[in-house]
Amino acid sequence: MNILIYLIVAAVIGWIATMVMHDNSNLLLNIIIAVIGAFLAGYFLSPIFHVGTINSAFTIPTMLVTLLGAIILLAIVNLFQRGRAR
Repeated sequence: MNILIYLIVAAVIGWIATMVMHDNSNLLLNIIIAVIGAFLAGYFLSPIFHVGTINSAFTIPTMLVTLLGAIILLAIVNLFQRGRAR
């Protein structure tokens, strides 16, 4: 049951990140973006903000850190795909 909730939260966070970055992605890609963004956020942003990611707990601060990680991931992907960040 926890994995289902995790995937739903990841899909919503990935969808919000794609809306912020004006990227059109499908549900599977949204989940992948959020999960990878959560790992990147855990590695780079968690020590800065002293907050975990959705990998550790489902709270508003952890969701915001995960969202920020997903947005940064999308910016990096867009930079390499299109040659510039939007």
